[in-house]
Amino acid sequence: MSAIQAYVRKTAPRGRNTEQVGPFLATYSPGTAHPMLNYAIPDDGAKPTAAEIGALTEAYRRRDLLPRLEYFTDVAPDLENLLVEAGYALERRVPLMTCSPADRVDRPAPAGIRLRAPESTEDFRRMRAAQNIAFGEAPEISDAEADRLKTTGRHLLAEEAGVVVGGGVALDIVDGTTEVAGIAVLEAYRRRGIAAALTARLTRDVHEAGAHTAFLTPGDLGIGTVYARVGYRPAGECVHLSLS
Repeated sequence: MSAIQAYVRKTAPRGRNTEQVGPFLATYSPGTAHPMLNYAIPDDGAKPTAAEIGALTEAYRRRDLLPRLEYFTDVAPDLENLLVEAGYALERRVPLMTCSPADRVDRPAPAGIRLRAPESTEDFRRMRAAQNIAFGEAPEISDAEADRLKTTGRHLLAEEAGVVVGGGVALDIVDGTTEVAGIAVLEAYRRRGIAAALTARLTRDVHEAGAHTAFLTPGDLGIGTVYARVGYRPAGECVHLSLS
């Protein structure tokens, strides 16, 4: 678990501004206040004082950002209670799942569905629009975001008859570890095995590229069941906490 948290600590700052605030690595994404792109990561074994938690809160407040953390509870088991005592609230608690090459189960794409890497800015735009819609967010994608996607990991889209219906990404491999994220399929195309096929293909690709551990954090039990079908197993939990 410490190795996976170390992976996040190394990769989350890419493209972001950072500073160390007590036992926290605070990350800030230029140009966006989206809470999923602005959060702090604790050091292993973090037991911050009230003053250190206050300093972290202030670091986000002065940037007009929501004070927020994402981390795996096993690496800092005392931290959640300390944050709650300081007024932070639990947003969600999600499982951490991992898959090794020995555990992976390949799942072919269902009939009529093509999986491929996006090749153009328009491909990235359509893929991200489909993912945003699937996650309940606005579909509009700026040119800057579409260009940024080209430099972040291994993307894979799913299309049917030329319509992009979903996608996902495997982030960069660091010390044999990588994260699979953003698996999303438009509602009208769900329950056909597309999400499982996307996850299986991305996982196979990173294993073949040298990763010994792929991990992900499912947003709910339903998608967690999909991930289990391609070889992912529970390995811990991730918590998101924030201070409104």
